Amino acid sequence: MVKPPEVDPPDPEEEEDDDEAMPRVHVTRKTVLVFCVLGISLIALLYVIAPQLSDFEEKGKDIGQGDPWWLAGALMFTVLSFGGYVAMFRGIFIGHGSRIDLAASYQITMAGLAATRLFAAGGAGGIALTAWALRRSGMKRRDVADKTLAFLILTYAVYMAALVVVGLGLYFNVFSGPSPFGITVIPAMFGLAVIVLALAVSWVPPDLQRRLEGVARSGGRLARLGQRLANAPAAFSAGMREAVVHARRRDPALLGAIAYWGFNIAILWACFHAFGDPPTWPVIIMAYFVGFLGNLLPLPGGIGGVDGGMIGAFLAFGVDGGLTVLAVLSYRLFAFWLPTIPGAIAYFQLRRTVARWREERGAPGELAAPAGA
Repeated sequence: MVKPPEVDPPDPEEEEDDDEAMPRVHVTRKTVLVFCVLGISLIALLYVIAPQLSDFEEKGKDIGQGDPWWLAGALMFTVLSFGGYVAMFRGIFIGHGSRIDLAASYQITMAGLAATRLFAAGGAGGIALTAWALRRSGMKRRDVADKTLAFLILTYAVYMAALVVVGLGLYFNVFSGPSPFGITVIPAMFGLAVIVLALAVSWVPPDLQRRLEGVARSGGRLARLGQRLANAPAAFSAGMREAVVHARRRDPALLGAIAYWGFNIAILWACFHAFGDPPTWPVIIMAYFVGFLGNLLPLPGGIGGVDGGMIGAFLAFGVDGGLTVLAVLSYRLFAFWLPTIPGAIAYFQLRRTVARWREERGAPGELAAPAGA
């Protein structure tokens, strides 16, 4: 009797992955209402609040008449900024999935940025889309989680370090520029607190939840709750350790984070030049990062919060109000709205790429089309 060939049991994780559909976009009445309110707020900023600022009436005549060479420079800096973002993404994730080539890196990052800015606050939409694409490329869930956290940690480490260095540097006259306490020292202390907290959590064992299994079984409901709550610091610790690995080996991909933030700030600098004389570099850097704290507000993509935060920060530094409004709104056009166009295109390109990956793996079924696309 011929013994039938042994067949490996299916991987439950892979089967679950085959059933995963592309993250869906749900456009609800609440979402539409929020965007309408934000639109009205921006109009109010331009036509009601902004004219009350000094010199806006004169500067307002310059709308549409900015220096074309500086505006072209802002466009160039936009391309370089997102090029750095894509390069860092590829450098972090390439070691765990051969399918993540340069084209796929571009599609995932740009589609994720578009999803973040249009459909979710705090980056939730972009993270979900990125994780879905990485899983479809063949990466394990654990690798996706660790690498994604490492990517975010390394990216925002530059952010927090800049808040501390530039904020304290301005306050103690190491850098040239005004130094109001509330817009220099307080953000610097916030950045320092985040850095200290992140370093403290990194000491948490990545397998803390597993270590608490025995306590959870023998304990009551409170012990089980504690085990579940241990998952977040343990996951962050694993991501932090992954980030440290890249930092210790001086991974060239880390330059992508510096390029992303640096060229993004250069967009704002060029927009100031297009309509007038910009403030000093330390003031631009500090007001830029303070304004980006508006992303913490529960608004889609930080729309309105970032704009208002940046304008308020520059006004606190004593920069002309009319020039500030023109520069910040122009910056947001280049850095926020313009990339959503290639991001939306990359969204559909990513669907085709993932469908090709699925065909290569021989998985049955068709790629589910996202609702509301």
